[in-house]
Amino acid sequence: MNDLIIQNIKQLILPKSTNRPLKGKELDELTTIDNGTVVVKDGKIVYSGEYTDEYEAKETIDASDKVVSPSLVEAHTHLVHGGSREHEMALKRQGVSYLEILEQGGGILSTVEATRNTSEADLLKKAEKQLLTMMQHGVLTVEAKSGYGLDKETELKQLRVSNQLADKFNLEMKHTFLGPHAIPKDATSNQAFLDEMIAMLPEAKQYADFADIFCETGVFTIEESKKYMEAAKEAGFRVKIHADEIDPLGGLELAIDEDAISADHLVASSEEGKQKLNNSDTVAVILPGTTFYLGKEQYADARGMIDNNGAIAIATDFNPGSCVTNNLQLVMSIASLKLKLSSNEIWNAVTVNAAKAIDSEAGTINKGDKANIVLWDAPNYEYILYHFGVNHADKVIKDGRIIFDNAISESTINA
Repeated sequence: MNDLIIQNIKQLILPKSTNRPLKGKELDELTTIDNGTVVVKDGKIVYSGEYTDEYEAKETIDASDKVVSPSLVEAHTHLVHGGSREHEMALKRQGVSYLEILEQGGGILSTVEATRNTSEADLLKKAEKQLLTMMQHGVLTVEAKSGYGLDKETELKQLRVSNQLADKFNLEMKHTFLGPHAIPKDATSNQAFLDEMIAMLPEAKQYADFADIFCETGVFTIEESKKYMEAAKEAGFRVKIHADEIDPLGGLELAIDEDAISADHLVASSEEGKQKLNNSDTVAVILPGTTFYLGKEQYADARGMIDNNGAIAIATDFNPGSCVTNNLQLVMSIASLKLKLSSNEIWNAVTVNAAKAIDSEAGTINKGDKANIVLWDAPNYEYILYHFGVNHADKVIKDGRIIFDNAISESTINA
């Protein structure tokens, strides 16, 4: 007998199963079914589609007033870090520039200092809380980066914590070594520090799936980034890159040339870079929450990337300095408002394409897939983007079992 039937689903969202990311016009193609059914056995999807009463199960959920979708995929986070930087908000409001904040001991280097000084156990405890919030908001696949150590000991500490989180929650997590995230104060030169991070690659490979680098003015050049990415590939990594966030250095073009699995940020990417996406499966991971939080007017040109037959995904960039939210639903709303994307494009960008950006099979609930499912307390799938800033997840189901039930939480509050 089956374990679970979700019946009378008001609207069922079924992204397409594919062996490559959805590109261009494909992103606007999304199957939605009114009055649907999902059947689960042994943690896998047996059936998902139009209403049927042909199946029996030990448990039935009546979803007559709910939207049902695959669980969300979070493709870019800086989940493991020490400290926080709320004091910088007042400085930013006063017009103090980031470089001035950095000179005062703030910015990314203050997070580096806090992370170095936080024990592995305390980093785990802090990250657990943040990860649980993501899960309660419908995310069951997460990428987490290091990058707040800038030394061997702390970078490996962050990666170990990331792996411990995956084990503790039996969660699919992808781990990214982002050693070259900034230049530490004590570096003798950019090149010397980069060489140190390259030397770390074989040891980091024990804990990480991907290697990433921040290619930007004042951090690492195109040439330095290429050197690192090629060394990472030789060490067995798939590569990623923080690219073109501020200046159009050609980071997107480099990512495509180096067959990176993703290029992330891309606010300032060139027309040439966007055009090159046509012949590439590199996923452009767009982070509109970061642009919003920093108060910038220019967002990444997601529409231009799609029009050039590119593949895009959307993620939070959860971090303590430039995007302090772990609510992917909120970022979906920002993407709708600021990137002018359709609801179909956004749902594909946080499910199947986000999965492809981190080499995961998540993001779909078609026959044979893992039964990682969210029931949404919403009248339709567009409403979740429309009513922003709240948690619409009613139930989160992992491997066919309910792990979060908002109705129970509400009953506890009411009691």
